[in-house]
Amino acid sequence: MLFNKKLFRLAGLGLLLVFLLSAYNVKAAEGYYYQIKVYHLKDKAQEDVLDTYLKDAYVPALHKMGIKNVGVFKSIETDTAKRIYVFVPFKSLKDLNDLDLKLYNATATDANKAYIDANFKTPPYTRVETIVLSAFREMLAPAVPNLTADKAERIYELRSYESATEKYYYNKVKMFNDGDEVGLFKRLGFNAVFYASVIAGSHMPNLMYMTTFNNKADRDKHWEAFSADAYWKELSGKPEYQNNVSHADIIFLHPAAYSDF
Repeated sequence: MLFNKKLFRLAGLGLLLVFLLSAYNVKAAEGYYYQIKVYHLKDKAQEDVLDTYLKDAYVPALHKMGIKNVGVFKSIETDTAKRIYVFVPFKSLKDLNDLDLKLYNATATDANKAYIDANFKTPPYTRVETIVLSAFREMLAPAVPNLTADKAERIYELRSYESATEKYYYNKVKMFNDGDEVGLFKRLGFNAVFYASVIAGSHMPNLMYMTTFNNKADRDKHWEAFSADAYWKELSGKPEYQNNVSHADIIFLHPAAYSDF
């Protein structure tokens, strides 16, 4: 009888362990959420104020909140419209809730007066665009790229793929996941930061992803290899994956010196 009770207890512990491991695996399979803030700027004066605020206040405040890696990227000098992109990863949408207010309260100090107390006639930006994304199944978390060049030389390529309808959009997402387009980029060494679905933004339905390179020549070499790759030719030629991108935006960026990515 005592032996049976011990077996019963062990069986119960075993079931509890299975339950906990299952719960852990479900949690581990959940992907990150991302926020991309796009600051639109009109001149160097705005850039300087925003740059100082991001470097000395905004990014450090996020670090203190437990967000280890924050990306800050600047559009390349040849772009006609100057923009700064701020990339923030979250483990849940709950973490994103009230973030802006928390950051404002954490950074509203005398040291940041130029940004916080900017006059309405001389704001530190012309407008802010916010995009919220959900990580793809085949890359559930962001990655800091493994590059060797100085940050000033690096090229980060942010791509946005829009689709004509939701059906075509989900088809393109499937092409990245089930079609292993993500795996192809990895095999060819594109050093991706993220692949994600846009769940809130001004251009939908669409997805976005970011790949990174040591310099422009390195970028061009990688894309030449991609275009010539036998698997890409096979994948892109499949009838089920036709016409799933109606518009593509390609944005070239440099990481700020204080960017974690």
